[in-house]
Amino acid sequence: MSRRIRIGPFNRVEGDLEVQLEVVDGVVKAGWVNSTLFRGFEWLLAGRAVTDALVYAPRICGICSVSQSVAAAASLAQAAAITPPPSGQWATNLMLACENAADHLTHFYLFFMPDFVAEAYADYDWYPEVARRFTPMRGEVLPRVLQARAQWLHILGLLGGHWPHTLAIQPGGTTRVLQRSEIARLQVMIGQFEHFLVETLTGGVPLAAVLAVETEAQLRKVVSGGDLGRFLLLCDALDLWQVGRTPGRLFSYGNYPDPNGGRVFASGIWREGQVSQLNTQTITEDITHARYRGEGGAPWQAQVQPDVHKQQAYTFCKAPRLDGEVFECGALARQVMAGVPLMQALMRRWGSVVATRVLGRLWELMRLPGLMRQWTDQLNPDEDWNRPYDSHFSGHGLGLVEAARGGLLHWIEAEQGLIRHYEIIAPTTWNFSPRDATGTPGPLEQALVGLQVGEEAGQAPVVHHVVRSFDPCMVCTVH
Repeated sequence: MSRRIRIGPFNRVEGDLEVQLEVVDGVVKAGWVNSTLFRGFEWLLAGRAVTDALVYAPRICGICSVSQSVAAAASLAQAAAITPPPSGQWATNLMLACENAADHLTHFYLFFMPDFVAEAYADYDWYPEVARRFTPMRGEVLPRVLQARAQWLHILGLLGGHWPHTLAIQPGGTTRVLQRSEIARLQVMIGQFEHFLVETLTGGVPLAAVLAVETEAQLRKVVSGGDLGRFLLLCDALDLWQVGRTPGRLFSYGNYPDPNGGRVFASGIWREGQVSQLNTQTITEDITHARYRGEGGAPWQAQVQPDVHKQQAYTFCKAPRLDGEVFECGALARQVMAGVPLMQALMRRWGSVVATRVLGRLWELMRLPGLMRQWTDQLNPDEDWNRPYDSHFSGHGLGLVEAARGGLLHWIEAEQGLIRHYEIIAPTTWNFSPRDATGTPGPLEQALVGLQVGEEAGQAPVVHHVVRSFDPCMVCTVH
């Protein structure tokens, strides 16, 4: 027997999300993902001064405001033909990495793991320990996580003046120059966070030892305790290595530019087990099933208006595609493109599933403090951190950034200092996209197919595991 079930709004998700499932004999046969909230930041920016993008864009989201700031600044920098000085670039990287690490920590401990305290799991042997540790509001690890997160975000206060919505990030670098004593304090903060991760996440195993692992067998041998070890046990017990599978095509814009023109995390696409070059000119946005009228296409060509009455439309989210194909983004994609042997091995064996997507996030969480320590060593308080520029420019620019959840694109077209056209494609726009003109579902819609949800499909925790493995941020999705 076939039936339709609507699930939503989801809790512990930034913004409004609704999922509709077609269930036949307890198995999901099809899924539709609905981003219900239209916001219209692209329209708000049209006609304003180009510098207003630096004020408006961060307010798209209170969780990833730095990512939006960096993308906006990067688009203006390209349009104005300006390059930040080295210390300004390293400081910007530090702010972005700090926010991304905080997002990964929040996702794992406050969003993802509490779903395993569901009553459906009460008879499992591992349940009492998981419930004791991760129960919302009462879990024994949560006070420590919140304290560590708060202390970690002091880095953004030090570098950006405040968080969220800092105005320190500019096309020419950053306006907040740290003194040597502040740089030393920054190193202490990074060290404290590393210590916290070793104590809680890896169970006492040094981060360097975990990050040196290259195979799944080595990972299981090196990490047997901590919350990473607990997560691996849950993956085995609930077969999360097989759940929530997508076609496994990944992309990353690359992240953390260096002053020499490269990127610390490389850009690229992963397709059929191989890394190849990313061509951003093939990015399009399909609006066949999105509530818009007009012309889709490349971000720099699209001209659409909202249409709430459009037939066959079921979401305000557009359908981004690379060369007409479905791709997903996120920390897993970044680590695969960065050449991490373990992540590539996991992708070749399991593909993009709940287990690998969350492991990609945890791997990046463990990598970022070490990278931030290296960048901090490069800061020079005796040089300029920000270059001035003439904001009355005409031209266009593309800002490509990797937020915690994946690739973030800002496109600006300006004339004599005023914004003529602004386009934003956020990570969740990719991962939660609807069907396109060919009827091909987006990544999450495909990941839901085949789930064993039983008769109480609306209460099945596996649906939440799959949805949350993409770490949705719905307020970033629609503009």
